[in-house]
Amino acid sequence: MTETADAKYQHLAELREEIEAIHTDAATKQQKRNKRSAMERVLSLLDEGSFVELDAMVKHRAHDFGMDAKRPLGDGVVTGFGTIDGRRVGIFSQDFTIFGGSLGEVFAEKMVKMMDGAEMYGCPIIGINDSAGARIQEGVEGLAGYGEVFYRNVRASGVIPQISIIVGPCAGGAVYSPAMTDFIFMVNDISQMFITGPDVIKTVTGETVTLEALGGATTHTSQSGVAHFRAADEDDLNDQIRQLLSYLPSNNLEDPPYYAPEDDADRLLPELKEIVPENTSRPYDVLKVIQALVDDEDFMEVQPEYAPNIVIGYARLDGHVVGIVANQPSVLAGTLDINASVKAARFVRTCDAYNIPLVVLEDVPGFLPGTDQEYNGIIRHGSKLLYAFAEATVPRVTVILRKAYGGAYVVMNSRHIGADFVCAWPMAEIAVMGPDAAVNLVFRRELAGLDDPAPRRRELIAEYEELFASPYQAAGRGYIDDVIDPVDTRVWLIRSLDIARSKRVNAPKRKHGNIPL
Repeated sequence: MTETADAKYQHLAELREEIEAIHTDAATKQQKRNKRSAMERVLSLLDEGSFVELDAMVKHRAHDFGMDAKRPLGDGVVTGFGTIDGRRVGIFSQDFTIFGGSLGEVFAEKMVKMMDGAEMYGCPIIGINDSAGARIQEGVEGLAGYGEVFYRNVRASGVIPQISIIVGPCAGGAVYSPAMTDFIFMVNDISQMFITGPDVIKTVTGETVTLEALGGATTHTSQSGVAHFRAADEDDLNDQIRQLLSYLPSNNLEDPPYYAPEDDADRLLPELKEIVPENTSRPYDVLKVIQALVDDEDFMEVQPEYAPNIVIGYARLDGHVVGIVANQPSVLAGTLDINASVKAARFVRTCDAYNIPLVVLEDVPGFLPGTDQEYNGIIRHGSKLLYAFAEATVPRVTVILRKAYGGAYVVMNSRHIGADFVCAWPMAEIAVMGPDAAVNLVFRRELAGLDDPAPRRRELIAEYEELFASPYQAAGRGYIDDVIDPVDTRVWLIRSLDIARSKRVNAPKRKHGNIPL
């Protein structure tokens, strides 16, 4: 072997040592903050030995503000490919210990290269975000880099699942890329997202707010609805991500993962009659209904803390993945408001993009009334859910448990907007409005002329309930396909979805619809 060859191998060894030193230094610094380093996060999430790193030896090209004196290998972001439970994923992990995880030209090029590859190979993208935003020392190059990343986020949307993990203070442009991905995870105490920080807010508006109150995990999972999942720590985070991926296909041309079921497809559910009161004015927890219905009571709720009057999440029925949308009578009586409509609409469109059939459990008295809802656009926001269901081409089935009133009945995946199968329980009430309100409206003058209107009101309410507040009129019209005993609900769902699994829809050719944003 020549001396020249020896020198080349020596140079490679030195580069490897430098890269290892960077990761070791990052791990030491992050440990003091009770956080993992960028590389530790990648290796702890992926299957052991599966990570193939890209561009570990690149350096930034900036020279201003003394940047030419500090050019670390990798430029502050780890990128590459690996597997989770044997399935390929693309991944990037930002290193806060190098320039605050800020994005510059080369940093962005690394991310874009991996994202382009993930789209081409048809595998999910996982982004681990721990960034202060654009790299100020590089000026417009950083902004251009963000634009390139945003463009890839949009191009990959609905094509491959995109998951964002927030494990640091992400500000400015650093939050827009996660906002355009399918799911956002945050971790208690170490995750923050905000456009402008507390200091800027104090200067501009005079408000005083802490980082955590402004953009912490609790804020974004319960108040803003920006984030979908909140983890106790980074181990819990990794477990949740693996669970979510088990429900998602690798891309929009594949079906979700199927697992041979251990639960009996013909299992009857007598407990549903105990869980759901026949008295429609009595609340109950729809989560108990969902757990009884699905395989092994295994349900992964999405955004459980936000708009809790509607429940969304993933489960399996006879081994096949389904997305579940259910009104929650224990919160606001299960009414649809602005936040619930937007939350559910986004979920429906995500399921439709990734070939996940939809199961709707309906118990809805209507849309939430009030000036606050009207002034903030319940008409526009409520129509998002209507649009999402009507647009979806995946198999869609609905079970009307109790109430199905007014426009909310139509919106919640009725046959009139394209549901494949709809059934109702015997106690279901399908009508324009509830009996009390209907009688007060229709017979207002008659009741006002009576000295004691109570007996006549009771008589009219009973008549209305017999005529309209039951599933049989709708069944007689073919608006619902069957009235079933609650104990048969799991069997009915599995059989209906099995029929609809081969569904094909030839939609009119168009560039895209114009959802009421």
